[in-house]
Amino acid sequence: MTILFLGDVVARIGRRAVARGLPKWKKTYKPDLIIANVENLAHGKGVTEKTLKEMSDLGIGVFTSGNHIWSNKEVFALYAKKTHAMLLRPENYPPELPGSGLWQGVVGKKYVAVVNLIGRGFMPGSYDCPFRAFDRLWQQVKKDAIVFVDFHAETTSEKAAFAWYVDGRATAVVGTHTHVPTADARKLAKGTFFITDVGMCGYHDGVIGVQKEGIMESMMLQYRQHKIWPEKGNAAVNGIVLTFPERKGSKPTFTHIHDEVRIE
Repeated sequence: MTILFLGDVVARIGRRAVARGLPKWKKTYKPDLIIANVENLAHGKGVTEKTLKEMSDLGIGVFTSGNHIWSNKEVFALYAKKTHAMLLRPENYPPELPGSGLWQGVVGKKYVAVVNLIGRGFMPGSYDCPFRAFDRLWQQVKKDAIVFVDFHAETTSEKAAFAWYVDGRATAVVGTHTHVPTADARKLAKGTFFITDVGMCGYHDGVIGVQKEGIMESMMLQYRQHKIWPEKGNAAVNGIVLTFPERKGSKPTFTHIHDEVRIE
């Protein structure tokens, strides 16, 4: 049993990079379930029906998201058409919003629950407590399920604190949002696998997926520039592979994977 998770897929170049890199990873790791964070999928913010189809056609089965999920208003139409079962939004958003932060299903011979939550530190909105939100979802998860959590947060401290809080309950906690992979993939004391940030699938020669010149100018001149997501150039593809070997006595593995592709 293998789960492959892709970090934030950013804009068109990120989608093209996934289309280039994912087939090789599928051949190497033979994942039973592929999950991807898609909050930046369409033009860097939000999703559309077309961009989601691009990803589902590649074999991605569950989509997580974050603070940009509502940026493209087409998402409300997707939820209204009941095409949202596999498109999660952070559970600790206000309950009046459509969608859910929990997907559950049978994958191969295992029961899997995918949980999506958002952090509060330095984030642009006001969200319910993600710790308590996990406690509520935990009551809905089938016993002995694999519980895979995408915790979409800004600060490393909040991500680590959350991972320790759910240690022994969640199978794995993967951090998203900052687009920069961290070198701390590990197993916590009670068995939960954790990485602070998986990293992104997007433009590699900029600033977290954005063209660098505008970001530098904004920082130097102290005014907000329109962000540009290049469509060509070097792209990074970052992911996590969580494997449960069928061979008796073998231990699960949790590995960060990285590739770079050139998009012309």
